[in-house]
Amino acid sequence: MREPELITFGCRLNAFESQAMRRMAARAGLGKAVIVNTCAVTAEAQRQARQAIRKARRAHPCAPLIVTGCAAQTQAEAFAAMAETDAVLGNADKLRDAVWQGLRGLRAGTRDKPVIVSDIMAETALAPLDAVGHAGRTRAFVQVQTGCNHRCTFCIIPFGRGNARSLPAEDVVAQVRAAREAGHREVVLTGVDLTSWGEDLPGGRRLGHLVARILEDVPALERLRISSIDVAEIDDEFLAVLAGEERLMPHLHLSLQAGDDMILKRMKRRHSRTQAIEFCARARSLRPDVAFGADLIAGFPTETEEMFANSLHLVEECDLVWLHVFPFSPRAGTPAARLAPVPGDIVKRRAAALRAAGERQRDAFLESLVGHDVSILVEKSGMGRAPNNAQVRVDESRAAGEIVGLRITGHSGGWLIAEDA
Repeated sequence: MREPELITFGCRLNAFESQAMRRMAARAGLGKAVIVNTCAVTAEAQRQARQAIRKARRAHPCAPLIVTGCAAQTQAEAFAAMAETDAVLGNADKLRDAVWQGLRGLRAGTRDKPVIVSDIMAETALAPLDAVGHAGRTRAFVQVQTGCNHRCTFCIIPFGRGNARSLPAEDVVAQVRAAREAGHREVVLTGVDLTSWGEDLPGGRRLGHLVARILEDVPALERLRISSIDVAEIDDEFLAVLAGEERLMPHLHLSLQAGDDMILKRMKRRHSRTQAIEFCARARSLRPDVAFGADLIAGFPTETEEMFANSLHLVEECDLVWLHVFPFSPRAGTPAARLAPVPGDIVKRRAAALRAAGERQRDAFLESLVGHDVSILVEKSGMGRAPNNAQVRVDESRAAGEIVGLRITGHSGGWLIAEDA
């Protein structure tokens, strides 16, 4: 069965959903199609998606070209107006097998272009998908949640993903078990607002309960990893599992966005600077080998040099080693787009300063690992991943899927270098 070409932008959740769409489209006889799964988090992401659509049409002039994802959900008419596209699907619609079956026979240059974009805010439940990970990969991504009930002033994602919906624990466990049986030795839990998991389900359970249940019910799973979390929502049970269960990887990626209280307030975030610092200190006291990543926005409207300095200092105060830095990008229709902007050259300078600080923290962290023996999951030829999420150069003779104890001998360009202990 021929599978379509997927071009995926954005988050791990999008990557997970692309695998589900690949199978559904193939079953619908759309193996020759090109599917572009877009992101709406920044204006640059949307520009890149449009560029990719035009490039894909030039490369595949006779292939049906289908556009979906968050940008397609929020700007369906704009993508439908592009001459290169043959169909536009909303975020909920792209995960319905019946929708793909309805596109059976779609051809390039169709006169009656299907635009199937339902009201994302009307979605109240999350159904399990039949894709558990990337075929042939050693890691699998399992979607446990989607949507967000919060309204950060810079963010358009809730309007692309809808309100928060959680996958019931028994369905999550079933997917994790299937992933392990398919040969995946590490599972990454993913979602839009992962730490809100369970709020919409009966029983009042939280993410800590889900993590504990997965580890108990799937004892064959060697490694469980959590994607981005919100320090304002994380529960005590999760921290207890982090402290006591080695199979939960010591790597937490934090949705921080800023390190200044006034900017956090104007972003409508729900944590303070002090709470972020205290969370990191508490997590590290419970699990000394934990490594933190974080999302940070540079040049949010009204940000002064003093406010930016607080964000810059937070990198060191929280010991953030894996940074995702975003220069502020106004999104039409969001409150932040109406605030006084920071000049573009200053935004770029601040983003560069944050990245440089992150690289210094990362290199110091990697240096601290030299001489230590670390358990490495080999993901592909010459590349493995440590529990703390560091990428590791390994001997190319190592087979993908092998978990091996190696000694760290150095680091270069953000990668660890390892050899047999």
